[in-house]
Amino acid sequence: MRDYRRIILIALIAFAAAIAGVVVGREFVVPERPVENQLHELLHEQLNLDKEQHGRIDLIEQRFAVRRRALELELRADNARLAEAIEAEHGYGPKVAAAIDRSHQAMGQLQKETLEHIFAMRGVLRPDQAVKFDQAVVGALTAKER
Repeated sequence: MRDYRRIILIALIAFAAAIAGVVVGREFVVPERPVENQLHELLHEQLNLDKEQHGRIDLIEQRFAVRRRALELELRADNARLAEAIEAEHGYGPKVAAAIDRSHQAMGQLQKETLEHIFAMRGVLRPDQAVKFDQAVVGALTAKER
């Protein structure tokens, strides 16, 4: 009976330690916000945009959201084609290489259109706002991983 109690005690301690780990992780380890969220926060909360700027940037963001979704769906389809090629070839063959190349084209297009979107938003800003925006963009692109 004594060994049974010891096992239960160890299990309870392990469970409590696991719960404590989750709580500590949620409270003290803050994941880095995505660049998009950082720029959105900067634009809408820190640059003191006027009403016209807000309207123009909202329109730019709406248009880009549609295009980004289309490109993300294209990337998803490319991943499915890559999976099919891997399944068919079981190695790095011509179908796999072609699927990778196609996927890279879509990724590159997404990156280009994201930068066009960023520059379009920048074009709405006053010079003093653009300086802060540029600093945030450069900082986001050059930040070291935590």
